[in-house]
Amino acid sequence: MSVRITDVVARDIRFPTSRSLAGSDAMNPEPDYSAAYVVLETDSPERLEGHGLTFTIGRGNELCVAAIGALRPFVVGRRLADVTADMGAFWDEITGDSQLRWIGPEKGVIHLATAAIVNAAWDLRAKAAGKPLWKLLVDMTPEELVRCVSFRYITDALGPEEALEILRRSAPTRGAREREMRAHGFPAYTTSAGWLGYSDAKLRRLCREGLARGFSHFKMKVGANLDDDIRRAQLLREEIGAHRRLMMDANQVWDVDQAIASMQRLAAFDPWWIEEPTSPDDILGHAAIARAIAPIGVATGEHAHNRVMFKQLFQTGAIRFCQVDGARLGGVNEVLAVLLMAAKFGVPVCPHTGGVGLPEIMQHLSLFDYICVSASLEDRVLEHVDHLHEHFVDPVVIEAGRYMPPGAAGCSVTLRPESLERFEFPFGEAWVRQRQASVMP
Repeated sequence: MSVRITDVVARDIRFPTSRSLAGSDAMNPEPDYSAAYVVLETDSPERLEGHGLTFTIGRGNELCVAAIGALRPFVVGRRLADVTADMGAFWDEITGDSQLRWIGPEKGVIHLATAAIVNAAWDLRAKAAGKPLWKLLVDMTPEELVRCVSFRYITDALGPEEALEILRRSAPTRGAREREMRAHGFPAYTTSAGWLGYSDAKLRRLCREGLARGFSHFKMKVGANLDDDIRRAQLLREEIGAHRRLMMDANQVWDVDQAIASMQRLAAFDPWWIEEPTSPDDILGHAAIARAIAPIGVATGEHAHNRVMFKQLFQTGAIRFCQVDGARLGGVNEVLAVLLMAAKFGVPVCPHTGGVGLPEIMQHLSLFDYICVSASLEDRVLEHVDHLHEHFVDPVVIEAGRYMPPGAAGCSVTLRPESLERFEFPFGEAWVRQRQASVMP
């Protein structure tokens, strides 16, 4: 029997992280980490399903769920074999509707919905193949991988032949890097110690816990108050020492001149990078900041909404670190385009994973990047946030400050059924209880 996709189920899942201030930063002081969560159901006798998500921080998650519904007609009824035979054509069709493109194109809510559906399709393909996503990608030929990429709008920076050359160059030594990753894992850094809403005492405790777990890279949030930033940077330096790397993240709150002035004062604490120092859409602003604050690096990408923005960031020398996000771009296919451009321009990829489910899926893409694209670990670390993993069937595994390669088939984003029921908004138990508590005398 030919397996078909029979339904696209979208659910509004929200976790009340604003209660603990986990995830708090200068732009987003009280986030509720959320997922517009997709299940691709099939008529497979084995009840094969594909799971995907896009990340939000609470209000507006329902808009992503609605946008997923708008894309449903492009998916339901498709034969799984046709989808997996040409993932590039599938991506083109999902993103190419002439009327839906008007509300993008390839950005905003409709592109977040695209990410959820496309990643669910890759999860379905990987599960059908019995492989984790990273291994599925590693086992594909350079020609198969390039066929997954849309080169529209980026051929002035990278064409298919150049992409093939990058992949072919590293192909003969893939096996050695795969064995290395299985044995030692991919290096990680922690953001969990540096959330803006945490007390000084909690920052110190979490730094010490991070050191005990083997982390050598720590990121702190900045941007709300410069004097507080300086005090907290001093605190983190006291805890992690002078020889470990400290990164800073302003979450878009500064103007260009303000970012330069702030980093001139924070430079005393030897930050490795400043993340999102200004508007994520300001390519030239990032480039100006990068020139002014060197050798401190500029990192950005979690709000870069498509491959075209990354193309310009690379072309202008605006970033030293590429923080691609697989739930902000249009899923795995578009991430592949960015990884290949980053390799061409020599920019290390350090993906954004500061959200529910993002560490789970982005570990696969970092492993693939090292094994098949960059072939280098120099200046490459993958973000880790230490909450909400308990809600996943196959949560990330961190050992000695490194991501260990997942072994279960799929993209690792399947949420536990009990978590889906409890945290579905607005009628899940967690949200009903919160409303009841808010009205109690």
